[in-house]
Amino acid sequence: MAVLTSNRRNLAMAKVMVTGASGFIGVHLVRALAERGDDITCLVRKSSKTASLTESGARLVYGDVTDRESLPPAIAGQEIVYHVAGCTQSLDPRWFYKVNQRGVANVAQVCAGQANPPIMVSVSSLAAAGPANNGKPKTEADRPAPVSHYGHSKRAGERAAEAFADRVPITIVRPPIVLGEGDRMGLPLFRSIAKFGVHMVPGLNRRRFSLVHVDDLVELMIRAAEKGTRLPPRGSPESHGPQGYYFAACEEDPAYSDLGRLVAEALGRHLVVIVPTATPLVWMVAVAGEAISRIGHQPLFMNMDKAREITAGNWVCSATAAAKELGYQVGAPLLNRLRQTANWYRTAGWL
Repeated sequence: MAVLTSNRRNLAMAKVMVTGASGFIGVHLVRALAERGDDITCLVRKSSKTASLTESGARLVYGDVTDRESLPPAIAGQEIVYHVAGCTQSLDPRWFYKVNQRGVANVAQVCAGQANPPIMVSVSSLAAAGPANNGKPKTEADRPAPVSHYGHSKRAGERAAEAFADRVPITIVRPPIVLGEGDRMGLPLFRSIAKFGVHMVPGLNRRRFSLVHVDDLVELMIRAAEKGTRLPPRGSPESHGPQGYYFAACEEDPAYSDLGRLVAEALGRHLVVIVPTATPLVWMVAVAGEAISRIGHQPLFMNMDKAREITAGNWVCSATAAAKELGYQVGAPLLNRLRQTANWYRTAGWL
């Protein structure tokens, strides 16, 4: 069976739909699409904050990726669907799979039901691929080996997308840690250094991490829609290869201790105290975080699932394929991006 492709290479002013549009990545994506002049539809829940979306001129459709029946009004007639919605924290691991696996399948199934199925760009995660082997950056050709519930659910979502590759032109983007303006996940790192001059480093080994600024991730997503390779149908000779997948990452992959120093420099602090913590202490904090989360019925960043990732090794990936195939390159060095993020936090009153 032939691999689905698209002869549309310049999709500016396209009809596009974005799931997860009110989230951190989604807001930046919608803004970039609006600047291109695209006709934007956003799938949002009634509880979502949508002011920035309407300011960008987007049309709002209420729905949820876990409710397939709510998707056709948003997807009908679209040329591109950017599937950004996902679950990153949950007290119940089953919710990861409901959103990150079933949600992908629902979106892909409705896309497949269109007379002219749209291009689908789905945002997964480096967590779906797993940590780097022997410190060598992960590439699209490496076999996925997730270690957490979150990672397994994102990989399950990728497999769900692969099941529709014979009917929908699909490309999957795998970002590592995403930073940038409006990011609440990275705020504790900046806040600890800004307020106390302290940077906690989990584990005693110098584990390295890939990062990407949200603007650079958005640029890759748009390029992937325009000219990315698509997932090959299952059973085809290409189905076990890297086709249809792209990692997004900046060129630097610092150790977590060095990242703290870079954040301190971005904040204008001349001194930061690096506090390494032994692995047993990481697990103790994770157990405590899990207990507090369940008592308060609110998931915290540090929990058992996150500890599985932290202690698994280096989380580095290579964006070489995206650079070669899509002409992708980051817009600024990591330190500049950290300064950009720090300045936004201060202006917004988050620090």
